[in-house]
Amino acid sequence: TPIFARFSTVQGGSSSADTVRDVRGFSLKFYTEEGNYDFVGNNFPVFIIQDAMKFPDVIHALKPEPHHHMPQGASAHDNFWDFVSLSPETTHMVMWAMSDRGIPRSYRMIPGFGIHTFRFINKNDESTFMKFHIKPKLGIHTLVWDEAQKINGKDPDFHRRDLWESIDAGMFPEWEVFAQFLGQEDVFEGIDLLDPTKMIPEELAPLTLLGKIVLNRNPDNFFAETEQVAFHPGHLVPGIDFSDDPLLQGRLFSYTDTQLSRLGGPNFHEIPINRPHVEINNNQRDAIKRMDNPKGRVNYEPNSFAGGSPKETPQGFVSFAEKMKGLKVRGKDDSFRDHFSQATMFWSSQTPIEQKHIVDAFSFELSKVEAVHVRKQVVSNLQFVNKELASKVAANLGLDFSEVIKLGLAESTASGTKLNVKSPTKNAGSLSVLKTFKKAMPEGRKVGILVMDDAKKAEVISTKKALLDQKIFVKLVTFSPEKRKEIEADYLINMATSVEFDGLIIMGTEIPKDRTFLQMGQELATETFKHFKTISVENVSVAQKLIPILQKDDPGVSFKSKMWTNDFLKDLGQHKHWERFNT
Repeated sequence: TPIFARFSTVQGGSSSADTVRDVRGFSLKFYTEEGNYDFVGNNFPVFIIQDAMKFPDVIHALKPEPHHHMPQGASAHDNFWDFVSLSPETTHMVMWAMSDRGIPRSYRMIPGFGIHTFRFINKNDESTFMKFHIKPKLGIHTLVWDEAQKINGKDPDFHRRDLWESIDAGMFPEWEVFAQFLGQEDVFEGIDLLDPTKMIPEELAPLTLLGKIVLNRNPDNFFAETEQVAFHPGHLVPGIDFSDDPLLQGRLFSYTDTQLSRLGGPNFHEIPINRPHVEINNNQRDAIKRMDNPKGRVNYEPNSFAGGSPKETPQGFVSFAEKMKGLKVRGKDDSFRDHFSQATMFWSSQTPIEQKHIVDAFSFELSKVEAVHVRKQVVSNLQFVNKELASKVAANLGLDFSEVIKLGLAESTASGTKLNVKSPTKNAGSLSVLKTFKKAMPEGRKVGILVMDDAKKAEVISTKKALLDQKIFVKLVTFSPEKRKEIEADYLINMATSVEFDGLIIMGTEIPKDRTFLQMGQELATETFKHFKTISVENVSVAQKLIPILQKDDPGVSFKSKMWTNDFLKDLGQHKHWERFNT
């Protein structure tokens, strides 16, 4: 089945940097034999609000503040955290955003989630609740915060460039598509299937493999395709139906409303990238930006002039015939008032390293908030997730934790929130990137080779070839222009940056005597080390001169031997060497 995929950030404008801390949009358009099916998801399995009526408010609060239009591509500002402090339902998704998942290494390494509960309907008109999970073949990999910030300055198009270059080189990204089936009678204590701020851990409901998706071609024209593609959760095919999730019901309206404005009228579905690949016959006519030129007098049904055609197919989309009882009201079930149990589950499921990163993220974001009362209220809310988390963030912000926790919840939200609700599982390992980490293939990684003046050309070329054979991108870096010319290197040392690479190989032993060159070499190698990346070097002496903080037994650092290429590739598949965290 042909598909079109679009990945995106949320907070910033179209030209904002790629590696900001943010949720990523993950949308797919399937051109099926029964029309288009749109998967409109994110790389988090939960949403920030429960009710679509709050959609305008959360977007207004998140986006740049209206009086000065700052910040661009960042959530670290007063308006957003003021909204969060007064909206406890945001807590679970905010925990995901403050985790390492908020700063992914690559679009090729993010998962996709449908967020909402949908229905699968079989040929016997029997319905089963389900959720979509999409997992990357390369695994889930992330950046560290210092690395992400530096990438923003060095290459704001980092994620888009990575995706484009990988596909262009024939290293096609792949994902496996799963369904998490939830029987009509399945009950998960404390989890409402219609609450988009909740999710069902795999430990409680395993996943069923449906198939895989492969991205094997880049767009021909960015505006015509990527910019004009229109995704809509209401674009379904027979066999899939909606649930009564209140947020999903609102999205069914808002996406059409958005496309009418963004794409200039009601005919956006006729733009080539949005048209189904199967023939469509209907009576739609006219309006601005009409793409085709229908002929004949008939534009209605029934008719006698065209033999009654076109007419509605008897096999079209039919909603599930659900039995209903009781009153239909605008309101939420009592279970929607639990805003903290799953945030606690998420926190408890992380490794100590991941928990430290969450503390650091909250501390950084709130340090940019000028209103002290907002900082205090957010920290006070965090006590209902985990008191250790709240106390560490308070300490980093210079707040008196014993006083802050007395605030409790904001008065406007306290009566609508249930506290001390137990989650069905306290520790779901599937929520941790590191607990579920599988050593990845090095394919598609980017490696820099720093070449000293005494390095032998033949060895450099053979090393580069060995990496290219593993489908690894390679850049050669030299200190001197002469060496650059000799080996046809990509960069001089003053043009190279560590954040471009997933690993670094240092070849040769002749340390530059020029202090400026030495400093540049140390900066490149030391930053690579500090960002927990894989390094290979000729010997310990060279390593310690270029990386003064390195210790001989530091993990992820290999020295030249007969098997050094295999050692390096093995370490590269580890992505980050978090064991350095303890040293």
